[in-house]
Amino acid sequence: MVCLVSRTGRHLQRYDNLGRRQVVGCIPYRFKCSSDGTISDELEVLVISSQKGQKMMFPKGGWELDESIEEAALRESIEEAGVIGNVECELGKWYFISKSHGTFYEGYMFPLLVKEELDFWPEQNVRQRTWMNVKEARDVCQHWWMKEALDILVERLASLKQ
Repeated sequence: MVCLVSRTGRHLQRYDNLGRRQVVGCIPYRFKCSSDGTISDELEVLVISSQKGQKMMFPKGGWELDESIEEAALRESIEEAGVIGNVECELGKWYFISKSHGTFYEGYMFPLLVKEELDFWPEQNVRQRTWMNVKEARDVCQHWWMKEALDILVERLASLKQ
């Protein structure tokens, strides 16, 4: 069973020792399925719109005190993109400043191998989700650090194929 309400507020929010808000995100991915049901090696990733609908990105949000970093990554993917899957090994950690708030952040990204797409999810009325190939996702993603995480994921999956 999945909780269909997004967490709100900052009372459980984590901050690092320099006061940067800690956020966690996922790159939901799958391998494209052909019409006959066979799975190809063509990678697809799921991008979502920002709440205001202007920008495209991967699911991410605050890491809270009552959850592990992997639990936060999965929760954000459920809340924002409506997908469930396996959270895999961390892609990296980035430091960045929010352009809209001027706030410093410490961001972690994880791959999420998608196992299920939900028909209903907490933020479905404020976000659009779209599967696309890596090049398309890289072109539309608004955050440099998420693009770097995507590049790391592509390299990791390519090395596993060999």
